[in-house]
Amino acid sequence: MEFINTIPYPLIAVAIFMFGLAIGSFANVCIYRLPKKESVVFPVSHCTACSTPVRPFDNIPVISYLILGGKCKDCKESISVIYPIIEVITALLILAGFFKFGLTFDFLIYTVVAPTLVIITVIDIEHQIIPDVITLPGIVLGLAAGSYTIGYIDSFSGCLLGGGLFYLLAVLSNGGMGGGDIKYIAAAGALVGWQKVLLIIFIGAFLGSFMGLLQIVVQKKSRKSLIPFGPFLAAATLITLFYGNLLIKLYIENLAS
Repeated sequence: MEFINTIPYPLIAVAIFMFGLAIGSFANVCIYRLPKKESVVFPVSHCTACSTPVRPFDNIPVISYLILGGKCKDCKESISVIYPIIEVITALLILAGFFKFGLTFDFLIYTVVAPTLVIITVIDIEHQIIPDVITLPGIVLGLAAGSYTIGYIDSFSGCLLGGGLFYLLAVLSNGGMGGGDIKYIAAAGALVGWQKVLLIIFIGAFLGSFMGLLQIVVQKKSRKSLIPFGPFLAAATLITLFYGNLLIKLYIENLAS
C-alpha cells in the first residue's frame, strides 16, 4: 500500500480507467452469451458473423474498434457501436467508484457490482430477463460482502425485505413482477441493507413510472406496454451506492423538522 501511495494520483486514475475498459470488454461477452446460456470463457471472442476468432491485438477495448473502422478484419462485417459504448460506460462507472471510495474494500466490491449492473441493464432491455446465473450468485456474494461491510443482521434483513416485498408484489399483480427482479432486489438488499434497499425500490419505482409516463405521452404506447424494470433498479442501485447515506439523512432530517 505504501508503494501505491508513491504513484501520482492521475496515473492511478488512468490505470483504473484502462482496467474499466477491460472489464467493459468482458461485460460485452456476458451480455452477448449469457442470454444464450453459453460459456463466457470458451470459445474465445470471435466475430458473430464469420466466427473467426478475434486476435489479441484486435481485441483491445475501444482502440481496436477505431483502428478497424468498426468492421471485422476478416469478413468486413460491421461491428455494433454498442460494444465500445459499453466499454466506455463501464470504465467511467469504475473510475467514478474510484473517486468515491478510493482504493478500499468498498471499491473492490464496486468493481464487481458496477459492471454487473451494466450487464443486467442491457440484457433486460434486449431480452426482458435477468439471468439466474447473475442473480443467484449475486445473492450469495451480496450476503458475504454485506455481512462484512454492514453486518450480517442488516445484510440478511435487506435480502429478506427486498426479496419478500417483490415476491408479494408479484403475487398480488399476478406475475406483473418478474422472477429476475425478485432475485435481483434480494441480492441488492443483501449488499446494502434494509434501509437502502427500500431507497432502491423507491428510486427505481420513481424512475420506472417517469419513463412509463414519458412513453405514453411521447411514443403513444399503451399503459399495458411492458417496460423492463431491471434498468431502473440498476440505476437506483448506483444512485444509492453513491448518495444513499445523504438521501437517508435528508429524509430523516425532514421528518424531524
